[in-house]
Amino acid sequence: MRSILLCALCLTMPLIAEEDLGTLVFSDDFSRSESQELKDEPGNDWKTSSSWSAKGNKEVDLIDGTLHIYIHAEAIHAVDVGHAFQFIDGTATMRFKLDNAKDTIMLNFADTSFKDVHAGHLCAATFGAEKVSLRDMKTGGMSLKYYDANKAGTLSKEDKAFIKTKEKSFPHAISLKEWHSLNVTIVGETMTASVDGKVVGSFSSPGIGHQSKQTLRLLVANQVTIDDVKYYKKK
Repeated sequence: MRSILLCALCLTMPLIAEEDLGTLVFSDDFSRSESQELKDEPGNDWKTSSSWSAKGNKEVDLIDGTLHIYIHAEAIHAVDVGHAFQFIDGTATMRFKLDNAKDTIMLNFADTSFKDVHAGHLCAATFGAEKVSLRDMKTGGMSLKYYDANKAGTLSKEDKAFIKTKEKSFPHAISLKEWHSLNVTIVGETMTASVDGKVVGSFSSPGIGHQSKQTLRLLVANQVTIDDVKYYKKK
């Protein structure tokens, strides 16, 4: 009888937690296969950058019900694997696995219709083996005012110092070759990151509160494996 009650409790607890996150608007457990092995074929309306950033070479693989993302030797840009996620306040969750100390995954929230920033970059949370970083890119380094100046080599010391205030990093060890879970929640101008159910840190900045987030792009500069992706909308 006790074991039955414990099982019932285990089943109901995640449901309560998920309800607190808002309305589930997208999920993917990658339980499918590809029709070929030459080009990216993630399915379920995922978009990848490989056609322009890696000369069309394959950079995502469906393997045993997971999505393995890896950068090709000929790539000129991090692998960008994106999916529509339209919200103001919401949460992205997934399981992920890093294999090497240099592996990272960035959850990059974007609005490509917003032309005051480079490539629609608004804000991001980056998870690595030793730290988690949160950034406001809309009012920071991806604002065209700063992006163009940096590209031209004319960015002032004052502007460089200001851009640094638009990012905050939190030391946090993430073990390699093991599965972990992450949550990134945005409420107003505050972004909060959690790993394995524990809050790692929060950062507040105006760009995070952008009112029309349209896409969540997963950027990978080396490799990472992900599974059980879920997006929740509160507003």
